[in-house]
Amino acid sequence: MFLGTYSPRLDDKGRLILPAKFRDELSEGLVLTRGQERCLYVFSEAEFERVHEQMRQAPISSKQARDYIRVFLSGASDEVPDKQGRVTIPPSLRGYAGLEKELAVIGAGTRAEIWDAQAWDEYLQEKESEFSATDEEVIPGLM
Repeated sequence: MFLGTYSPRLDDKGRLILPAKFRDELSEGLVLTRGQERCLYVFSEAEFERVHEQMRQAPISSKQARDYIRVFLSGASDEVPDKQGRVTIPPSLRGYAGLEKELAVIGAGTRAEIWDAQAWDEYLQEKESEFSATDEEVIPGLM
């Protein structure tokens, strides 16, 4: 499970040093892809296969499903971290998420997310008050 918030930097070659707590699960390989809210999703290979299998269950007749799958998979890049735990983020994905030097890498349970640090701060500031006001209707049985 991916948990926490980390503040790594993107180097001049477009590489990110993965948080130490994430390295074991991602050491054999990972998949980076476009996420929602202009972040990047980071999946272990096994989790990405599970997500892809769920997508395969969507009816091909659903335009919304086809559109989502196209955007999601066309941006996917499989990567293997080097011995220092660095992973290269392809230029197209860096552009999609607006990644500069300062990043926020957050744990989101079954995946990690990579955000531009300023975009994450703005998102979090906007959503924290909504978080405080969340009732059980949003996630049934949680509270």
